Amino acid sequence: MAFGIGTNTAATETGRIYGKQEDVACDCWFTRTGRTIPRFLKYEDKDGIIQEIQNIHVHSRGKKNYCGIPTMEYECSAKTDGCEYRFRLLYQMQEGKWKIIWQT
Repeated sequence: MAFGIGTNTAATETGRIYGKQEDVACDCWFTRTGRTIPRFLKYEDKDGIIQEIQNIHVHSRGKKNYCGIPTMEYECSAKTDGCEYRFRLLYQMQEGKWKIIWQT
């Protein structure tokens, strides 16, 4: 029988990411304390047209560990052309990549 000493509990596993991930380009502000605040993003829609979403409102943020990949997750919304969009932004810290998962 083996017992751990708690050295491997710092990065607990969050589990799977649910939803279809899409690559996006995200402009974000870095505060003096190192906190990131997404400001706007660009993505390619299903017709191949580059779309932009500005004035992102971040509802919550948190550090996650999905399948061993350290990730910052942002629950967001934005209003564009009279429509409100809800989505999750994922920033994969090691690779420096942004992903979006649209909420329905």
